[in-house]
Amino acid sequence: MSTRDKIKEKLALLPAKPGVYLMKDANGEILYVGKAKVLKNRVRSYFTGSHDGKTQLLVSQIADFEYIVTDTVVEALILENNLIKKHTPHYNILLKDDKTYPYIKITNEQHPQLEIVRRVKKDGGKYFGPYPNAGAAAETKKLLDRLYPLRKCKTLKSKVCLYYHINQCLAPCEFPVEQAEYDRMIKQIARFLNGGHNEIKQQLTERMHKEAEALNFERAKELRDLIQHIDKVMEKQKIDLGDTINRDVFGYYADKGMMCVQVFYVRAGKLIERDVAIFQHHGDEKEDFLSYVSQFYFDNADLPREILLPGGLDTDVIEQWLSVKIKVPMRGIKKQLVDMACENAKIALEERFKLMDRDMDRTVRAVEQLGEILAIPTPVRIEAFDNSNIQGADAVAAMVVFLNGQPAKKEYRKYKIKTVQGPDDYGSMREVIRRRFVRALREKQPLPDLIVIDGGKGQMHAALDVLQNELDLDIPVCGLAKDERHRTSQLFFGYEPDPIRIDRSSQAFYLLTRIQDEVHRFAISFHRQTHSKQAMRSILDEIPGVGEKRRKQLLKHFGSIDAIKGAPVEEFRKIGIGDKLAREILSFLNQT
Repeated sequence: MSTRDKIKEKLALLPAKPGVYLMKDANGEILYVGKAKVLKNRVRSYFTGSHDGKTQLLVSQIADFEYIVTDTVVEALILENNLIKKHTPHYNILLKDDKTYPYIKITNEQHPQLEIVRRVKKDGGKYFGPYPNAGAAAETKKLLDRLYPLRKCKTLKSKVCLYYHINQCLAPCEFPVEQAEYDRMIKQIARFLNGGHNEIKQQLTERMHKEAEALNFERAKELRDLIQHIDKVMEKQKIDLGDTINRDVFGYYADKGMMCVQVFYVRAGKLIERDVAIFQHHGDEKEDFLSYVSQFYFDNADLPREILLPGGLDTDVIEQWLSVKIKVPMRGIKKQLVDMACENAKIALEERFKLMDRDMDRTVRAVEQLGEILAIPTPVRIEAFDNSNIQGADAVAAMVVFLNGQPAKKEYRKYKIKTVQGPDDYGSMREVIRRRFVRALREKQPLPDLIVIDGGKGQMHAALDVLQNELDLDIPVCGLAKDERHRTSQLFFGYEPDPIRIDRSSQAFYLLTRIQDEVHRFAISFHRQTHSKQAMRSILDEIPGVGEKRRKQLLKHFGSIDAIKGAPVEEFRKIGIGDKLAREILSFLNQT
C-alpha cells in the first residue's frame, strides 16, 4: 500500500473528538505535534486544500500520523506540551530548556535566607518575580540584603562573620533569633517587592534626618546612599497602571517564517522590564503564538493575576488550564500596552532581518570564496572533524556541520574512540571518518561538499585514505594547521604538497577560522565532560558503601566532586542516602 493510500485510510477512521496528533516522516521521526478540538477536522485539513509555503513544506514530508484522544481540549493542551517537550519536533515552536526566568525566594527554613532560583516549587518558600534576567534579580537581592539582615551563608557557621558586623545578618549561628522577628522581616520584604518600597524609602528618609540631627553624618550618608540605591533599582517603571496587580503582557509579529514575541512584565501595576524571543515558525501564526504562551507557563507555578494578549485569538483553553484571567483589551492603557508589545515585536523582527541580510551577504560570499580558492564547487555543506585526548586517555572526537556558512547545531555529532589505544591522532581520525561515512552511506544521508580536518597534513591524509581507498568516496578534504599561539595558520588541500595561499583578511579565511574554533570547542567540551565523569567515577568507586547505583545518583544530583564535598548531610537525603553514609562519603572525599 502506498503512503498516500495508507494516510487516506487512516483519515477515514479519525474520531470527532478532542485530542493530540503527531505527524511523522518516512523514518518515523516526529515532525510536528498539534492539538485539536475535533481531530477529524483538524488532521484532515493538512491533506486537503492549499497551504502557504511553510505548511506545504511540512505536509510534503508527512508519511504517517498518530493521534491520542483526550476527554477535553484542556487535557489535549497539557498532553501537547508534554509531547513537544519530550520529542522536540522540528516544526513546533520550542522554548529552549534554559528559557527559565529568575525569581527571588525566601526559603521556608528555621533561619530563612534569600536566594535567586530558576524554578518555582511548592516547598513553602515565598517567590517573587519573574525577573527578565539574572542581573535584575541579583541587583534587587543585593538591595534586600542591605535592608534586611537574614542569614547569608548556606550552612550556619560556628561563629559570627563579616555580615553580622556590617548589620546584614542577625547571626543565628551564635545568637537566638525569635520567629516573630523573622515573620516581621519576611512581611516587610514581601510588601517591599509588591510595590511597598516607597513606604520603606520614607522610613529610611526619616531615620536619615534623625541621624543628621544627632550629628551622625557617616550613618546619615549610608542611609542616603541606600535610598538612592532603592531609587535606582525599583524606580525603572515606564508605565503605571494605577493599581497593584501583577500582569504579563504579550505581543507578537510574524513574517517570512520568523516570529518575534515580546513579554512586558507589569509588577505592582508598573511596567518594569521586558523579554524578547525570536524564532522560526512553520504553522499558523496565531496557533504558534498560543503554543509559545502555553509553553511559557507550562513549568511555571508562579502565575500573574492577569495576562493580556492581542485580539483575534482563541484563548478559552489556555484560560481554563491556567485558571488565570486572560484579557484582550480593546481600549485604554492596557490596549496601549499590548499594542506597544506588538509594535516592539515588529521592530525587533525587522531589525533581525536587516542583520540577517547583511550577515548572509558576507557568509554567502565567504563560502563562494572558499570554493574558488580550493577550485571546487561552492561547498554548501561543510563537515569538520577534530580529536581530543590527554596522552591517549578518554579519547574522543567531534563533528560540526556548517550549511551555507552557518553552524547547523542539530547535526553536530560526538564520538568516543573505541578501536585506538594510546595517543594516536591518525588512527582516531581514521576511525571517526570511517564510522561517520559508513553510516551516511548506509542510511543515505547527505554527503558534505567539503570536509575540514582540524589537525594539518597527517590527519587530513588519514581521512583521505579512508574515504578514497576504503569507501570509494570522492569528497574534497582540507586540513587546518595552527601556529604556536593556537591560531589558524595554514590551509592544506588534498595531496597537494604545499599550503594553499589564502588572504588572512578574506571572508573565506574568517569562515575557516570560525569552523576550526567551533569544532575544537565542541571536541574539547565533550572531552572535559567525559574526563570529568571518568575521574569522578574512579574516586567514588573507592568509597565503601557506594556501589554503581549510588555512584550514578551522586553524579546526577551533584555534578562534581567539589559540589559533593561542600554539600550538607541533609542534601544527601534527597537521593535516599542516610546520614551515616553521607558523613562517610564526606569524610572520604575531604581526606583525598
